[in-house]
Amino acid sequence: MPLWKLHGDGRTVEPGAVVRPDERLAWPATIAIGVQHVVAMFGATFLVPILTGFPVSTTLLFSGVGTLLFLLLTRNRLPSYLGSSFAFIAPITALNGGGALESGEQIAQALLGVVAAGVLLAAVGFLVQAVGTGWIDKLMPPVVAGSIVALIGFNLAPAAWNNFKLQPELATVTLAAVVLFSVLFRGFLGRISIFLGVIVGYIVAVLTGQVDFSAVGEAAWIGLPDFHLAAVGDPTAWGLVPMFLPVVLVLIAENVGHVRGVATMTNDPTMNKHTGRALVADGLATTLAGGFGGSGTTTYGENIGVMAATRVYSTAAYWVAGAVAILLAFSPKVGVIFNTIPAGVLGGVTTALYGLIGVIGIKIWVDNRVDFSRPVNQYTVAVSFVIAIAGFMMSWGSFQLGAIVLGTVAALVIYHLGNAIARWRESGADDGGPIPAVGPIGGDPT
Repeated sequence: MPLWKLHGDGRTVEPGAVVRPDERLAWPATIAIGVQHVVAMFGATFLVPILTGFPVSTTLLFSGVGTLLFLLLTRNRLPSYLGSSFAFIAPITALNGGGALESGEQIAQALLGVVAAGVLLAAVGFLVQAVGTGWIDKLMPPVVAGSIVALIGFNLAPAAWNNFKLQPELATVTLAAVVLFSVLFRGFLGRISIFLGVIVGYIVAVLTGQVDFSAVGEAAWIGLPDFHLAAVGDPTAWGLVPMFLPVVLVLIAENVGHVRGVATMTNDPTMNKHTGRALVADGLATTLAGGFGGSGTTTYGENIGVMAATRVYSTAAYWVAGAVAILLAFSPKVGVIFNTIPAGVLGGVTTALYGLIGVIGIKIWVDNRVDFSRPVNQYTVAVSFVIAIAGFMMSWGSFQLGAIVLGTVAALVIYHLGNAIARWRESGADDGGPIPAVGPIGGDPT
């Protein structure tokens, strides 16, 4: 029996219809859509290793391998591309004062944190598979979940400025291009505005002589990626692991949101029962990547955009995308080309990108109508944000707690302990739930 049934005539998708995960178009169309998924993930996936100092080719390799592993573990029923997670940027760069890592030792230490996050995410997945997702909603209600996602983005603001100020003119051009493309184009092109902005910035840099191509000519077309092993035997690396654990909360939110989103778009609520498998798969993919030199992975919104635009949810397209990413990983020249991207281009694009991570957290509040007239909600956000933006840190010898850890702990403690006290005292300061919808947005109740 074939893995995928042919949808209709294999060439077109009828109005109102979708190509389901267990269906496919003709192989030429499927391959084309798979390549389109690679283009969609590329802009974001390669930025993470560029910003963190991880090897680009290795990250691409484990992005492709992780995607295929995800498809296998979800029994080929849940379409998803696993690209590099931006949530890992902050704890990784914290090892080098907010900048990209500069040595193999630093990379090995960071990889241990990636592995630990992957193992914990997989463990959460097994738990969700057994008991469901209700406990996640209780641990991370909207105000807490939004705070944790947002503070990770805002914590990275100084890193964006460090690159921006090195080439402010180039950074401004890049940033302007990102914003322009996001409002100029609809559909797929609008969703890859970050990628298009990098291309514009890079072209301007080349035309103005700000790109050094000397290393590109020396790189081979075909070769093995640059592998690194996690520093399992390094006590200092173990002391850094706590900085990575809050990332798991972001990965949980992204994976749960992805499954629910695809279930809604395909009108197939039975997909939600695969949430646990999705978490396990992403956890194992992240663990595998961290074990050998790749960035941690997550489900990608950019690829959801491709599915929404094409109405093709076939997992066959994702097998193609994963295979293409793996092939690209075995070209050292590709990785070297990405490493020629100037600091100004990175500064411009990350000014938008890191802010957008923060906006995603704020959108969680808006979507769930969080009541910010309640003191518990106010202080949950206020304290965690200042900790993250200011870069608070505590250390005991080699054991460190960075701003993201402290901000996450603050959000969880203030919310849950504050609610318990407020309800005990009946002070009215607790989270009373979502604000009631009173009428159309922008108008008076009717």
